[in-house]
Amino acid sequence: MSAIDTLPPLREVIASHQLSARKSLGQNFLLDLNLTAKIARQAGTLSECDVLEIGPGPGGLTRGLLAEGARRVLAIEKDPRCLPALAEIAAAHPGRLEVINGDALEIDPLAHLRPPIRIAANLPYNVGTELLVRWLTPRDWPPFWQSLTLMFQREVAERIVAKPGTKAYGRLALLAQWRAEARIVMSLPPEAFTPPPKVSSAVVHLTALPEPRFPADAAILSRVVAAAFNQRRKMLRAALKGQAPDIEDRLISAGIKPTERAEQVPLEAFCALARELER
Repeated sequence: MSAIDTLPPLREVIASHQLSARKSLGQNFLLDLNLTAKIARQAGTLSECDVLEIGPGPGGLTRGLLAEGARRVLAIEKDPRCLPALAEIAAAHPGRLEVINGDALEIDPLAHLRPPIRIAANLPYNVGTELLVRWLTPRDWPPFWQSLTLMFQREVAERIVAKPGTKAYGRLALLAQWRAEARIVMSLPPEAFTPPPKVSSAVVHLTALPEPRFPADAAILSRVVAAAFNQRRKMLRAALKGQAPDIEDRLISAGIKPTERAEQVPLEAFCALARELER
C-alpha cells in the first residue's frame, strides 16, 4: 500500500479540519479520489516533472498527482485553513510536496520549480480565466510550462476549444489555440463537488506548441482580437475602425471581408490581419 492510501478519506479530512467551502474563495471541493486520480492521469506522465497546482484545498488532486508519480508538487493555497490538511499529505511524501500560503495571482512560482514543469489544478472559479490568460500570454514563448490540465466551468472550457461560427468562439479560443493544442478531456456534473456548483464543469488539457501556429506580433494580435470581440455584433470594418484609418483595405489584404463579424473569422486570418497592421 502506498503512503497516499494511508491518508484518511477527504470527507474525514474536511470534517476534522472544519474546512467548509467558502464562496468568497471560489471553493468547490472534489472529494472522490477516483476522480482526482483520473484528472491527474490526464496531465500525462509526471515522473520526470515538477507540477504546479493552484488552489489545492484539502488536497484531493494533490494526492492524485503524487500517487501518479509527480517528481514534485508545488501547491499554492490562499486559504490558511487548508494548510494542516496539506501538511499531512506532505508528511506522507517527504520532499515531494511544497505548499505556499498566498495568492496565486501575486506569487511567482518559478523560484520553486525545476523544468520540465506541468500545471494541473481544479482552479478556483473566480480566478481561473485570469490565470489561464496569464499562462498563455508570457513575454517569451515557449512558456515555462509544458502542459496545462485545468478544471473550469463547462462554459469556460467550451470557450477555450470553440471554433469559428459558434457563440462560444472569442478571444479566449484564439489566445489558447494560437499557441497551444487545446481539448476537453473530462466532464463533471455539479453533484461531483461539495458544495455542488450551479453549473457543470470540465477539464481542459492544453499542450504548449513550440511556436505559434501562425506568425503574428503577440501584442498586435491581442489588441485586434480584443477590439473585434468587444463589439462582436458589428461588422469588422466598424469594430476595427480605430486600428487603422484604412482598415477596410487592410482587412481585404488579409483575406477578410470587411462586412464579416469577428466570430466568423478564423485564427489564421486574424494573424494575417495582425501582420498587415504591423506593416
